[in-house]
Amino acid sequence: MSLTCQADGARRWQSTEAAASDPKISEIVEQIGRLTLLETADLVSTLKTRLNIPDMPMGGFGGGAAQPAAAAPAEEPEEAAPKAAEKTLFNLKLESFEAAAKPKVIKEVKAMLGLSLVDSKKFVESAPKIMKEAVPKEEAEKMIETMKALGAVVKME
Repeated sequence: MSLTCQADGARRWQSTEAAASDPKISEIVEQIGRLTLLETADLVSTLKTRLNIPDMPMGGFGGGAAQPAAAAPAEEPEEAAPKAAEKTLFNLKLESFEAAAKPKVIKEVKAMLGLSLVDSKKFVESAPKIMKEAVPKEEAEKMIETMKALGAVVKME
């Protein structure tokens, strides 16, 4: 039994090593490893857009996680009619903020996006900038109200 486990582990290790030995993949991994958190977030966003990968909700496993994934492919054929896509999912864009409210806005962006304090500060200072993509309308409206109360202007696109 232990020999079988060792053999399985060796096969697993060899397959991982084979994938890592591909010079093209190794170079990409090295380049990604040198990116900052903000650059990595931009990379992920760009890849999602280019490859048409829908956002998956973060949270527990359950019926809620499977439903949005099933709903996204159903909307893709209807992209010819842009109104159908615009009614359900929105992009949130931080347009501007009051100078006096900057610390509060940075803290809220940090909490909403899961960025470090430094990256949140850079993000806020680079406004106007897309905060989140493919957000359901109800969640987007809550985020807009929260940011508005802090002195920031966020728009749904």
